[in-house]
Amino acid sequence: MRRFRTRTRPPVALALPALLAVAFLLLPLIGILSRTQWSELGEHLTSPGVVEALRLSMIVSLWALGLSLVLGVPLAWLLARVPFKGKALVRSLVLLPMVLPPTVGGVALLLGFGRRGLLGPWLEDTFGITLPFHTSGAVVAATFVAMPFLVISLEGALGGLKQSYEETAASLGASPVRVFFTVTLPMVAPGLIAGAALTWARALGEFGATITFAGNLPGTTQTLPLQVYLLLQDQPEAATSVSLLLLAIAMGVLIALRGRWTGTPADRKAAETPPVAEEPAPTATAKPAERAKPAKSAESAEPAEPAVPAAPGTSGTSGTSGTSGAPGAAPRDGGRWPLHAAVTGFNRLTLDAEPGTTIAVVGENGAGKTTLLRALLGLTPRAHAELRLGDTDVTALPPHKRQVAWVPQDGALFPHLSALANTAYGLRARRVPRAEARARAQAWLDRLGVGHLAHRKPAQLSGGQAQRVALARALAARPRLLLLDEPLAALDQTTRARVRHTLRTHLAEFGGVCLIVTHDPVEAVSLADRVLVLADGQTLQDAPPVEVTRHPRSPWVARMLGRNAWQGTASDGGLALAAGGRLVLAEELPDGVPALAIIAPEAVSVHRERPAGSPRNVWPGTVREITALGSRLRVLIGSAEAPDLVAEITPDAAAELGLADGVHVWTSVKATEVTLVRL
Repeated sequence: MRRFRTRTRPPVALALPALLAVAFLLLPLIGILSRTQWSELGEHLTSPGVVEALRLSMIVSLWALGLSLVLGVPLAWLLARVPFKGKALVRSLVLLPMVLPPTVGGVALLLGFGRRGLLGPWLEDTFGITLPFHTSGAVVAATFVAMPFLVISLEGALGGLKQSYEETAASLGASPVRVFFTVTLPMVAPGLIAGAALTWARALGEFGATITFAGNLPGTTQTLPLQVYLLLQDQPEAATSVSLLLLAIAMGVLIALRGRWTGTPADRKAAETPPVAEEPAPTATAKPAERAKPAKSAESAEPAEPAVPAAPGTSGTSGTSGTSGAPGAAPRDGGRWPLHAAVTGFNRLTLDAEPGTTIAVVGENGAGKTTLLRALLGLTPRAHAELRLGDTDVTALPPHKRQVAWVPQDGALFPHLSALANTAYGLRARRVPRAEARARAQAWLDRLGVGHLAHRKPAQLSGGQAQRVALARALAARPRLLLLDEPLAALDQTTRARVRHTLRTHLAEFGGVCLIVTHDPVEAVSLADRVLVLADGQTLQDAPPVEVTRHPRSPWVARMLGRNAWQGTASDGGLALAAGGRLVLAEELPDGVPALAIIAPEAVSVHRERPAGSPRNVWPGTVREITALGSRLRVLIGSAEAPDLVAEITPDAAAELGLADGVHVWTSVKATEVTLVRL
């Protein structure tokens, strides 16, 4: 489809200076092209002095690039990922060579690494290294002025990379070094390549710092820019030809960078193959033969482990073998891991759960749901969790050794790996042999109905398929605690129902504890054995879904469940509402007792005239919104005498009443239809 863009005519006051700027930059380049002796170009570029200088420039620039990669990549990661005092000063030091006159940089290098400098005498006496007037000195000078291009480019790429990828990799058992080389670097490869190219080009063209620090010795430090300087004195035509060569190299680098290495790998590959259509979820669970059964081997006792050609637990080379004292070891508790957590800091709660328990964590935004998950992972200073999984206390262990798997809301599938490689990532991180890891990963993908997509990249998967792959990856890593942060939030209703069915099937077999952060009441009721309601980082309610549904202790939870919830204080046989108004109750409470009144939407009657008869709670109001909910309509009614009220009626009733936005109505609720929850 062709895109049409609105053409804006630039004002003359801006267009004219812009054109002058372009001419100012272009004119010197035209000067080189116009003054080049094209007939003698080959002779000039193949002269012995130029060839030797070009060879030396390539050696110096490539060594400078290598040294910049070794030193600059860790420095960029430090600046992008680690908070520390003095970071602004370090970043200023990185930028300094870019704004410093090159000759001043050369003087600084002499005073630092020269024979009379701070470090030069020690290098010469201890190692016999003399940098000035040596090829190594030219390398140091080129590195000094060129490395900032790599650091700045890579730091920007790292800053744009979501840390959830690295955190998810750590939760799968990958050490920080493994995460860096297998996840971070591949995902910031465009920024790294761009920075490396700019660094090499800058090192190739370095002049001032080199001549000041390393001198101008033919065959030793006389690089191509220095050769241009010498040729200008005796052979200006040859100097122009060599300048043209350097100009061509620089332009080639810039043209290659333009538009090719922008964005993440996922952005570039997203359009290569369209996502396949979402297929129906498997209607049957895994065959009995595919489920691991209790055996003498602790490794094969994992109840959720699918069968594969090479049976897990029989191989002594698997990285999960060992003693039960280490979190990566094969458990001696039969693959059943109860949870005990005491969380302090922003979250203040104690959590205990038996193996196989699924807990839905709900609460308003800012209640501490995600902070709780990150505290259990050991990823946040806001809260600290004393955590015991089974017989192992993992409190003091880093995230990659806890065996706590995390599935963030977006799944955080590594875009540079296939679905199969993603699923096998946690197994490979624990040193499971490649063939065995891939077989076990394929079995998990098959169980979750996405085995036929094993070789597709995440950008080629639909939302539901990607969530199943993320779940397969987490379960394949054999966690003792599974944390799911709104795993179905990004899916449409049909796909969400399918993935929910798949998730419920496999959570029933999971031998650890699962925590699911959700805002969906259907997920909370259908997936969880318990619902943990958080408010300001503390437990407001922890009960089975049925109890939370009948007696929610939070207005937010009641509204999430589709009920009206009014807070108030008992007074004179009724409830004085905190938002204004009064509610008559059938149940009496002692005066001064805080309570929450729960009113089901279907218990609210809507009238065009003031109702007569038995209702004891009657309010005038105005229809503010009408929304469809299945075969019924939800009507939001605002009133000056009571809080907003939601009623649920049939479409026929709405048509008979002539309801529409802005219509004045009366609402009534019988006192017997109000459920009270003491707070």
